Amino acid sequence: MSQDYVSVNRDIWQEDAKNWIETGERLWAAPRPQWGNWGNPDDELRLLPADMSGADAIELGCGTAYVSGWMAQRGAKVTAIDVAPAQLKTARRLSEQHGQKITFIEGNAEATGLSDQSFDFAISEYGAAIWCEPKLWLQEAWRILRPGGRLVFLGNHPLSLLCSPLNGAPCDHQLHRPYVDMWGADWTEVEFEPSGICFNLTISGWMDLFDLIGFSVDRYQELFAPDWAQGIRAAIPADWAKQYPVEQVWHLSKPE
Repeated sequence: MSQDYVSVNRDIWQEDAKNWIETGERLWAAPRPQWGNWGNPDDELRLLPADMSGADAIELGCGTAYVSGWMAQRGAKVTAIDVAPAQLKTARRLSEQHGQKITFIEGNAEATGLSDQSFDFAISEYGAAIWCEPKLWLQEAWRILRPGGRLVFLGNHPLSLLCSPLNGAPCDHQLHRPYVDMWGADWTEVEFEPSGICFNLTISGWMDLFDLIGFSVDRYQELFAPDWAQGIRAAIPADWAKQYPVEQVWHLSKPE
Protein backbone atom coordinates (compact mmCIF):
# COMPACT_ATOMS: atom_id res chain seq x y z
CA MET A 1 0.00 0.00 0.00
CA SER A 2 1.79 3.09 -1.28
CA GLN A 3 -1.01 5.54 -1.99
CA ASP A 4 -1.86 8.57 0.15
CA TYR A 5 -4.74 6.75 1.81
CA VAL A 6 -5.96 9.82 3.73
CA SER A 7 -6.53 11.82 0.53
CA VAL A 8 -7.88 8.79 -1.34
CA ASN A 9 -10.41 7.99 1.38
CA ARG A 10 -11.38 11.64 1.82
CA ASP A 11 -12.16 11.93 -1.89
CA ILE A 12 -14.09 8.66 -1.90
CA TRP A 13 -16.29 9.71 1.03
CA GLN A 14 -16.74 13.22 -0.27
CA GLU A 15 -18.15 11.83 -3.51
CA ASP A 16 -20.13 9.04 -1.83
CA ALA A 17 -21.69 11.23 0.88
CA LYS A 18 -24.88 11.71 -1.12
CA ASN A 19 -25.50 7.97 -1.01
CA TRP A 20 -25.47 7.93 2.81
CA ILE A 21 -28.00 10.69 3.45
CA GLU A 22 -30.99 8.33 3.57
CA THR A 23 -29.20 5.92 5.92
CA GLY A 24 -28.15 8.80 8.14
CA GLU A 25 -31.70 10.09 8.33
CA ARG A 26 -33.03 6.64 9.18
CA LEU A 27 -30.49 5.98 11.94
CA TRP A 28 -30.81 9.44 13.47
CA ALA A 29 -34.53 8.72 13.78
CA ALA A 30 -34.09 5.17 15.10
CA PRO A 31 -35.71 4.66 18.53
CA ARG A 32 -32.68 2.67 19.74
CA PRO A 33 -29.09 2.31 18.49
CA GLN A 34 -28.35 -0.45 15.99
CA TRP A 35 -24.91 -1.44 14.83
CA GLY A 36 -23.05 -2.56 11.76
CA ASN A 37 -24.24 -3.43 8.29
CA TRP A 38 -27.01 -5.69 9.59
CA GLY A 39 -28.38 -3.42 12.31
CA ASN A 40 -27.61 -5.56 15.37
CA PRO A 41 -29.50 -4.05 18.33
CA ASP A 42 -27.63 -2.25 21.09
CA ASP A 43 -29.85 -3.98 23.66
CA GLU A 44 -27.73 -7.08 22.99
CA LEU A 45 -24.35 -5.54 22.19
CA ARG A 46 -24.18 -2.64 24.69
CA LEU A 47 -21.62 -0.58 22.77
CA LEU A 48 -22.75 2.60 24.52
CA PRO A 49 -23.14 3.24 28.26
CA ALA A 50 -26.82 3.45 29.18
CA ASP A 51 -26.28 6.78 30.95
CA MET A 52 -23.69 9.18 29.53
CA SER A 53 -24.77 12.21 31.55
CA GLY A 54 -21.89 14.65 31.90
CA ALA A 55 -19.45 12.53 29.89
CA ASP A 56 -17.18 14.08 27.27
CA ALA A 57 -17.46 11.79 24.25
CA ILE A 58 -16.00 11.77 20.74
CA GLU A 59 -16.87 9.91 17.54
CA LEU A 60 -13.82 9.24 15.37
CA GLY A 61 -14.77 9.25 11.70
CA CYS A 62 -18.39 10.22 12.27
CA GLY A 63 -19.87 10.26 8.76
CA THR A 64 -23.45 11.44 9.19
CA ALA A 65 -22.92 11.30 12.99
CA TYR A 66 -25.92 9.22 14.04
CA VAL A 67 -23.71 7.57 16.69
CA SER A 68 -22.93 11.05 18.02
CA GLY A 69 -26.66 11.71 18.09
CA TRP A 70 -27.28 8.57 20.15
CA MET A 71 -24.59 9.63 22.64
CA ALA A 72 -26.05 13.13 22.91
CA GLN A 73 -29.47 11.62 23.60
CA ARG A 74 -27.90 9.75 26.52
CA GLY A 75 -26.58 12.96 28.01
CA ALA A 76 -23.02 13.20 26.67
CA LYS A 77 -21.25 16.33 25.54
CA VAL A 78 -20.24 15.17 22.07
CA THR A 79 -17.50 16.04 19.59
CA ALA A 80 -17.47 14.43 16.14
CA ILE A 81 -14.67 14.46 13.57
CA ASP A 82 -14.63 13.45 9.90
CA VAL A 83 -12.45 14.18 6.86
CA ALA A 84 -15.30 14.66 4.37
CA PRO A 85 -17.04 18.08 4.34
CA ALA A 86 -20.07 16.65 2.52
CA GLN A 87 -20.59 14.07 5.25
CA LEU A 88 -20.33 16.77 7.90
CA LYS A 89 -22.87 18.90 6.04
CA THR A 90 -25.43 16.12 6.43
CA ALA A 91 -24.37 15.54 10.04
CA ARG A 92 -24.84 19.20 10.97
CA ARG A 93 -28.27 19.34 9.32
CA LEU A 94 -29.47 16.23 11.13
CA SER A 95 -28.11 17.33 14.50
CA GLU A 96 -30.01 20.59 14.16
CA GLN A 97 -33.14 18.78 12.99
CA HIS A 98 -33.04 16.50 16.04
CA GLY A 99 -32.14 19.26 18.47
CA GLN A 100 -28.78 17.83 19.50
CA LYS A 101 -25.82 20.14 20.13
CA ILE A 102 -22.67 18.48 18.77
CA THR A 103 -19.26 20.02 18.06
CA PHE A 104 -18.19 19.04 14.54
CA ILE A 105 -14.58 19.09 13.35
CA GLU A 106 -13.36 18.59 9.79
CA GLY A 107 -10.16 16.61 10.18
CA ASN A 108 -8.25 13.35 10.30
CA ALA A 109 -8.90 11.10 13.31
CA GLU A 110 -5.21 10.17 13.28
CA ALA A 111 -4.35 13.75 14.28
CA THR A 112 -7.37 15.52 15.76
CA GLY A 113 -5.55 18.58 17.12
CA LEU A 114 -7.57 18.25 20.33
CA SER A 115 -6.07 18.62 23.79
CA ASP A 116 -4.58 15.73 25.76
CA GLN A 117 -6.96 13.85 28.05
CA SER A 118 -10.10 15.65 26.88
CA PHE A 119 -12.55 12.75 26.71
CA ASP A 120 -14.08 10.02 28.85
CA PHE A 121 -15.38 7.92 25.96
CA ALA A 122 -14.45 7.45 22.29
CA ILE A 123 -16.15 5.36 19.62
CA SER A 124 -15.79 4.51 15.95
CA GLU A 125 -18.16 2.48 13.81
CA TYR A 126 -16.69 1.96 10.33
CA GLY A 127 -14.93 5.32 10.59
CA ALA A 128 -11.40 5.55 11.92
CA ALA A 129 -11.86 1.88 12.83
CA ILE A 130 -11.22 0.81 9.23
CA TRP A 131 -10.20 3.88 7.20
CA CYS A 132 -7.29 5.06 9.37
CA GLU A 133 -3.92 3.39 9.97
CA PRO A 134 -4.42 1.42 13.18
CA LYS A 135 -1.35 2.47 15.13
CA LEU A 136 -1.82 6.16 14.30
CA TRP A 137 -5.48 6.51 15.20
CA LEU A 138 -5.25 4.29 18.28
CA GLN A 139 -2.31 6.33 19.60
CA GLU A 140 -4.35 9.48 19.03
CA ALA A 141 -7.36 7.98 20.82
CA TRP A 142 -5.09 7.08 23.74
CA ARG A 143 -3.74 10.64 23.86
CA ILE A 144 -7.13 12.36 23.97
CA LEU A 145 -8.71 9.92 26.45
CA ARG A 146 -8.49 10.58 30.16
CA PRO A 147 -7.13 7.89 32.50
CA GLY A 148 -9.97 5.41 32.97
CA GLY A 149 -11.45 6.42 29.61
CA ARG A 150 -12.98 3.88 27.25
CA LEU A 151 -12.68 3.25 23.52
CA VAL A 152 -15.13 1.11 21.54
CA PHE A 153 -14.71 0.40 17.84
CA LEU A 154 -16.53 -1.73 15.27
CA GLY A 155 -15.19 -2.80 11.90
CA ASN A 156 -14.82 -5.71 9.52
CA HIS A 157 -13.86 -9.06 10.98
CA PRO A 158 -10.50 -10.30 9.58
CA LEU A 159 -12.19 -13.46 8.29
CA SER A 160 -14.49 -11.44 6.04
CA LEU A 161 -11.44 -9.85 4.42
CA LEU A 162 -9.67 -13.19 3.96
CA CYS A 163 -12.75 -14.51 2.13
CA SER A 164 -13.16 -11.46 -0.11
CA PRO A 165 -11.98 -11.98 -3.71
CA LEU A 166 -9.18 -9.69 -4.85
CA ASN A 167 -11.39 -8.22 -7.61
CA GLY A 168 -13.94 -6.89 -5.10
CA ALA A 169 -16.61 -9.51 -5.77
CA PRO A 170 -18.80 -10.55 -2.82
CA CYS A 171 -17.30 -12.57 0.02
CA ASP A 172 -17.35 -16.35 -0.52
CA HIS A 173 -16.18 -19.58 1.13
CA GLN A 174 -12.58 -19.56 -0.08
CA LEU A 175 -9.46 -17.91 1.36
CA HIS A 176 -8.25 -15.31 -1.13
CA ARG A 177 -5.36 -13.69 0.74
CA PRO A 178 -2.90 -14.65 3.46
CA TYR A 179 -3.64 -14.09 7.12
CA VAL A 180 0.03 -13.63 7.96
CA ASP A 181 1.10 -9.97 7.82
CA MET A 182 -2.47 -8.80 7.20
CA TRP A 183 -2.71 -5.00 6.95
CA GLY A 184 -5.98 -4.37 5.07
CA ALA A 185 -6.88 -3.95 1.40
CA ASP A 186 -6.75 -1.41 -1.42
CA TRP A 187 -10.14 -1.37 -3.14
CA THR A 188 -9.49 1.65 -5.38
CA GLU A 189 -9.00 -0.23 -8.65
CA VAL A 190 -10.98 -3.43 -8.20
CA GLU A 191 -13.43 -4.68 -10.81
CA PHE A 192 -16.50 -4.67 -8.56
CA GLU A 193 -17.59 -1.66 -6.49
CA PRO A 194 -14.25 0.17 -6.15
CA SER A 195 -13.90 2.20 -2.96
CA GLY A 196 -11.04 3.28 -0.71
CA ILE A 197 -8.16 1.85 1.27
CA CYS A 198 -9.18 0.02 4.43
CA PHE A 199 -7.14 -1.40 7.29
CA ASN A 200 -7.38 -4.54 9.37
CA LEU A 201 -5.07 -6.76 11.39
CA THR A 202 -4.92 -10.31 12.62
CA ILE A 203 -6.50 -10.84 16.03
CA SER A 204 -3.05 -11.20 17.61
CA GLY A 205 -1.92 -8.12 15.66
CA TRP A 206 -4.66 -6.05 17.26
CA MET A 207 -3.82 -7.44 20.70
CA ASP A 208 -0.12 -6.68 20.28
CA LEU A 209 -0.93 -3.13 19.19
CA PHE A 210 -3.23 -2.52 22.16
CA ASP A 211 -0.49 -3.75 24.48
CA LEU A 212 2.11 -1.55 22.79
CA ILE A 213 -0.05 1.57 23.19
CA GLY A 214 -1.25 0.71 26.68
CA PHE A 215 -4.94 -0.18 26.21
CA SER A 216 -6.55 -2.96 28.21
CA VAL A 217 -9.09 -5.19 26.48
CA ASP A 218 -12.37 -5.29 28.40
CA ARG A 219 -14.47 -7.23 25.91
CA TYR A 220 -14.37 -8.61 22.37
CA GLN A 221 -17.43 -9.38 20.24
CA GLU A 222 -17.89 -11.14 16.91
CA LEU A 223 -21.05 -10.14 15.03
CA PHE A 224 -23.14 -12.22 12.65
CA ALA A 225 -26.07 -11.36 10.40
CA PRO A 226 -29.49 -11.90 12.05
CA ASP A 227 -31.78 -14.74 11.01
CA TRP A 228 -34.00 -12.45 8.93
CA ALA A 229 -31.12 -11.12 6.82
CA GLN A 230 -31.21 -11.54 3.04
CA GLY A 231 -29.23 -10.29 0.07
CA ILE A 232 -25.79 -8.68 0.12
CA ARG A 233 -24.60 -5.74 2.20
CA ALA A 234 -21.16 -4.17 1.77
CA ALA A 235 -20.13 -7.09 -0.48
CA ILE A 236 -21.00 -9.67 2.23
CA PRO A 237 -23.84 -12.12 1.44
CA ALA A 238 -26.29 -12.64 4.28
CA ASP A 239 -25.94 -16.42 4.13
CA TRP A 240 -22.18 -16.09 4.65
CA ALA A 241 -22.60 -13.62 7.50
CA LYS A 242 -25.00 -15.93 9.31
CA GLN A 243 -22.31 -18.62 9.47
CA TYR A 244 -19.13 -16.60 9.94
CA PRO A 245 -18.33 -13.41 11.85
CA VAL A 246 -18.78 -10.44 9.55
CA GLU A 247 -17.80 -7.73 12.06
CA GLN A 248 -15.83 -7.36 15.27
CA VAL A 249 -16.13 -4.99 18.23
CA TRP A 250 -13.28 -4.16 20.57
CA HIS A 251 -13.99 -2.63 24.00
CA LEU A 252 -10.82 -1.05 25.39
CA SER A 253 -9.93 1.06 28.39
CA LYS A 254 -7.05 3.34 29.32
CA PRO A 255 -5.80 2.38 32.78
CA GLU A 256 -6.14 4.98 35.53
